[in-house]
Amino acid sequence: MSDREHVVDPAAGRDSAADTEDDGDGLALQALARGEAVDAFAWLGPHPRADGTVRVRVLAPGAEALGLLDAQGKLVARMRTHAQAAGVFEGELKQPMRYRLRIVWPDAVQECDDPYAFGPLLDPAWLQDLAAGDGAALRTALGAHHARVGEVEGVRFAVWAPQARRVALVGDFNGWDARRHPLRLHPEAGVWELFVPGLHGGEHYHYELQAADGSVLPRKADPVARCSALAPSTASVVPYADSHTWGDAAWLAQREAQAGSAQPLSIYELHAGSWRHDRHGQPLHWDALAAELIPYVRGLGFTHIELLPIAEYPFGGSWGYQPLGLYAPTARHGDADGFARFVDACHQAGIGVLLDWVGAHFPDDPHGLHHFDGSALYEHADPREGVHREWNTLVYNYGRPEVVAYLIGSALEWIERFHVDGLRVDAVAAMLYRDYGRNAGEWIPNAQGGRENLEAIAFLRRLNDEIAQRFPGVRTIAEESTAWPGATAPTQQGGLGFSHKWNMGWAHDTLRYLQRDPLYRQHHHSEMTFGLVYAFSEHFVLPLSHDEVARGKGSLLARMPGDAWQRFANLRAYLAFMWAHPGRKLLFMGCEFGQWQDWDHDRPLDWAQAQQPEHRGVARLVADLNRQLRALPALYRSDRSSDGFEWSIADDSRNSVFAFVRHDRDGAAPPLLAVSNFTPNVLHDYRVGVPRGGRWRELLNSDSGYYGGSNQGNGGVLSTLPQPMHGHAQSLALTLPPLSTLWLQPDP
Repeated sequence: MSDREHVVDPAAGRDSAADTEDDGDGLALQALARGEAVDAFAWLGPHPRADGTVRVRVLAPGAEALGLLDAQGKLVARMRTHAQAAGVFEGELKQPMRYRLRIVWPDAVQECDDPYAFGPLLDPAWLQDLAAGDGAALRTALGAHHARVGEVEGVRFAVWAPQARRVALVGDFNGWDARRHPLRLHPEAGVWELFVPGLHGGEHYHYELQAADGSVLPRKADPVARCSALAPSTASVVPYADSHTWGDAAWLAQREAQAGSAQPLSIYELHAGSWRHDRHGQPLHWDALAAELIPYVRGLGFTHIELLPIAEYPFGGSWGYQPLGLYAPTARHGDADGFARFVDACHQAGIGVLLDWVGAHFPDDPHGLHHFDGSALYEHADPREGVHREWNTLVYNYGRPEVVAYLIGSALEWIERFHVDGLRVDAVAAMLYRDYGRNAGEWIPNAQGGRENLEAIAFLRRLNDEIAQRFPGVRTIAEESTAWPGATAPTQQGGLGFSHKWNMGWAHDTLRYLQRDPLYRQHHHSEMTFGLVYAFSEHFVLPLSHDEVARGKGSLLARMPGDAWQRFANLRAYLAFMWAHPGRKLLFMGCEFGQWQDWDHDRPLDWAQAQQPEHRGVARLVADLNRQLRALPALYRSDRSSDGFEWSIADDSRNSVFAFVRHDRDGAAPPLLAVSNFTPNVLHDYRVGVPRGGRWRELLNSDSGYYGGSNQGNGGVLSTLPQPMHGHAQSLALTLPPLSTLWLQPDP
C-alpha cells in the first residue's frame, strides 16, 4: 500500500452538498450526534468551500473545547459547538492544509490527527478480488492493519457488512462510544473502512452495527481479528506487529523438497489446555509448553504434533471445535508471537506442527458471526440449510464468495503467518451432505435434487488446490466419517484433493474387537481384517484420537478387558499391530503411557501415573514403534499401495491370530512380518509362511519385559525351515506370547 499525503483533499469522497453556506443540515448533524448518520464522511472532517476556505467538523461528545493545529502544533482555529447538535464542533481553515486536533476533555487534553481527514485506503483491486472469493485479498483488506499514511501512523480497520445501515468502531481509545468513530462504506463491496491515526497494538475494540431496519445489533468481535482478549471478554485486540524472527528456513525447504514423497508420519495429538498445567493449576503458555512438550515428543519419536483447535473460541467445553476467531490464536496460551515461537521451536527440533481447523460450522454467540450485519451473512437464512441440529451451530454459506474467501484466508493465515505444516479439517462429512444430522423434511436438496452440498464440495476442492499450489509439502487431512469416494484423490480426477483422510471406521472396528473378552473374539475376527478391504482406496491416517477417549468412553487402557496385566498387554499388542498396519499413525495424549482415566479437558494428564512401571513400559513401546517406523521403509514407502501388503494369516479366528507382511517399494529394503496373538494363551510352534528363507530377527516383541510383559518370545533370532506354508516355500516356527504382537525381519 503506497503512502498518501495527509492533507485536506476535496477528492477524498466528500459530499459537497453537505457544505452549503446555510445551516439547513442541522437535522443531519443531530442524527450524527446521536450515532445514527449513515455517511459520517459526508459531514465530518474537512470540506472545501467555494471561497477557498475549508470547513472542519469533528464529533467529540463530552469534549469541552476543540482547536485546530498546524503542522508545527500552532493553534490556527478555535472550533465552536454546533447550536443544534451537541458534541459536534465546527471550525474554519483559510486554505487546505495539514491539521491536527487539540481536544480538551474534562480530565485531559488530547492532540491527535483527525480520522476523517483521510481518504479511502482500501485498494479497489483488493475489494474486487474479495468479491470473487480470494482469501489472500481478504487477509490484506479486512481486519485491523497497521498503516502509514504520509507521516502519520495508525491502524486501518475494515469489515465486511453489506446489509448494515451503519458501522461504528468502539474501543478503549474512544470510551466505547459508538458515536465517535463511524466507518466509511465501499458500497460496491459491502466493506466498511476507517483509518484511526495514532492507534497502537493492544487496544481492545468491537464493531457496533446498525441493521437495515435501524435496530442496533449486539456488539461484534472482528471476524478477521488477529488477536483476541482473554475470556470472558469478547473484545478483539489490535495486534502488535509480528516481531518473531523465524529460524526454520531449513525445515521449510526440506518440507517443500519432500512434497509428494513417501515419508514416515506419526502424529501426537494433544489439547494444549490440558496436556500439562503450571504450578498454579493453569494451562501452559506457548513458551512453557514448548520447553516441556518438545523434548517429550522427541523422546517418543513422533514426527508431528497435532493441536486440537487453537483458533479463538468462546466456550472451553467445545475443546476449540466451535471457534469464532479463525485468524487469531486463542489468548488462553499467550500472544501470536508466542505461538510463532512455539512452531519455530518445534521445527528446529525436527517436529512438524498440524492444526485442527474448523470450517464446517460456527456457534451462535451474539458477539460472533451470527446475523453479523442483521442478515444471514455468513450462514444460510433457511434453518434447513443453515443450522446443525446435532451441535446447535450454524453452517457456513459456501455459495457466497466472501464466505469462501473468509475461510480460505484463515487457512492461508495459519500456514503463511505461522508456518504450520498442515490442517486437519474437522467434520468434513457435515460439510459434504445437506442431510447430515437431519431427518426427512429438515433439509433442502441441491439444485440437482441430490443430498450433496455442491457448494461445500467446490469450496473444499478450492481450499486444497490453493494450499497445494501455494505451499508444496503442507498437508490437509480430512476427518470424514463416511465412504465419500476420492477424498484424497486429486481434484483433477474428481476427488476432493486432501493429502490424507482419517480412517475412523478402522478405529471403531478394531477398538470394538479389542474391548471384547478374548474368549469371544474368535466370533468377531473380521473386525480386525475388514479395514484391509479398503485400506488402499484412500491415503489413510489410523486415528486413536481424542474422540476415542472422551465423553465417557473411557481411556484405551480402561476399555481393554481382563485384569490389569491383561489390559496393559492388550494395549501394547494393539499399538504394535496398529504401527505395523498400513496407514499413517495418530495417538492422542495420555494413550502413549496408558492413562487409566479418560480425557477431561479441565484436567491435565496424570503425570504421576506415567512414572509407574507398567505405564512407563507402554511409553517405551511407543518410542520403539516410532523409532522402527522411521528405520523401516517397508512400513511407509508403499503405504498407499496394495503391493506393499500381503496377508499371511487372516483366517485363524479360533486362535485370534493375525499375520501379515509389509513390503518396501520394489523390494529395495527387507520386508517386515507382523504377527499378533489376541488371546491370553501362549502358542508354541506356530508356523507362519515367509517370503524369504534364512535367518529372521525379532525386531520387536510387545511382551518384552522392557515394556512390562512376561518376556516370552523367540530369543531374538530364528531360522526358517523348508516347510511350505501360506503360499511360501519357507516358514517360521514361532512362539507367540500371550496378548502380543511380534515384528520380524530377515537378515539382508
